[in-house]
Amino acid sequence: MTYQILTLNNISQVGLDKLSDDYRVSDDTSDPDAILLRSYKMHDMKFPASLKAVGRAGAGVNNIPIDKLAAMGIPVFNAPGANANAVKELVLAGMLMSCRNLSNAWGYTQELQGDDAELAKLVEAGKKKFAGFELPGRTVGVVGLGAIGRLVANMCIELDMNVIGFDPALTVEGAWQLSSRVTRAQTLDEMLPQVDFITFHVPLFDATRGMLSAANIGKMHSGATVLNLARGGIVDDDAVCQAVDSGDLHTYVTDFPNNRTMQSPRVIGLPHLGASTVEAEDNCAIMVADQVMDFLENGNIVNSVNFPQVSMGRGSEHRLIVANANVPNMVGQISTAMASAKLNIHDMINQSRGDIAYTVVDVDSPLTEAVLEAVRNIDGVMMARSV
Repeated sequence: MTYQILTLNNISQVGLDKLSDDYRVSDDTSDPDAILLRSYKMHDMKFPASLKAVGRAGAGVNNIPIDKLAAMGIPVFNAPGANANAVKELVLAGMLMSCRNLSNAWGYTQELQGDDAELAKLVEAGKKKFAGFELPGRTVGVVGLGAIGRLVANMCIELDMNVIGFDPALTVEGAWQLSSRVTRAQTLDEMLPQVDFITFHVPLFDATRGMLSAANIGKMHSGATVLNLARGGIVDDDAVCQAVDSGDLHTYVTDFPNNRTMQSPRVIGLPHLGASTVEAEDNCAIMVADQVMDFLENGNIVNSVNFPQVSMGRGSEHRLIVANANVPNMVGQISTAMASAKLNIHDMINQSRGDIAYTVVDVDSPLTEAVLEAVRNIDGVMMARSV
């Protein structure tokens, strides 16, 4: 079988090379089996009936209508952690740019004029004007302790900084990957008065929008720096810029500059560089290509943002996959359809996530189109196909 893959952005060739000879990659196919993308905004797209999967070569998925795709029985995959080191290094760069006043110092030297002797005097004058401070002993607050946040927290510990972490959803597995020297805050407001730096590593949704805002920014001290390399909207830009302009904050480092942030001389605006390294782009593309292939060929789901994680080794060459509403008796109805067709079930797994359930069934005989139609006609089934 040949699979058609539509790319909506430039995807690392290293990742595309992971696809086997059974895959045809194009940026204009009209009947794709899967779509690979990075930052392309999909919300206004019309999705063809052929579409079976969407793969985001990155972590954030706010550019993808994940609920709409889930209702169509289409899983959305991402690549959590694949770009974590790139973002971690940018956090370090942002902290150094802030504490050593590098951005303004660079701007100062760019405007100097005169002969070498005159420049030398002006350089020495600038040395006093842009004197900064060092990182050891300073306190950093890390909001979100997922793959990126954990790397940032552990890096800062290695730099002899004090680290406070805040993540209500921190898992036991995630906690094991954190240095024991990381202190945990119960609330964001508890963290704010204590930090010299605060860095955000959470996705953007209703609960995280405007986490740092006019309502709580006054709890921070005047020497503190805010870093937002996660998603625009997590930080209230107007409130942070006002605090920076008035001297109530030291610096704001953002990967999502806009007209408001560009008005403030102590805002360091970067052009969304978080995951923009060759290594991160390769890692993300490799991860998402592997996941999409495994789903198309075996029906396994790993790192989906809208479907449960389901991975089952193949016990037969005949496999049925079903996405359906998470309501009672769906497994029973699917099993009944198999029994009515005199198909013996070799192995079976069913998992749910919110309103979505997903079932993988290995049977000992080929699945006919009549069987597939019988399953598709079950009330609540969104997708059923053989792989």
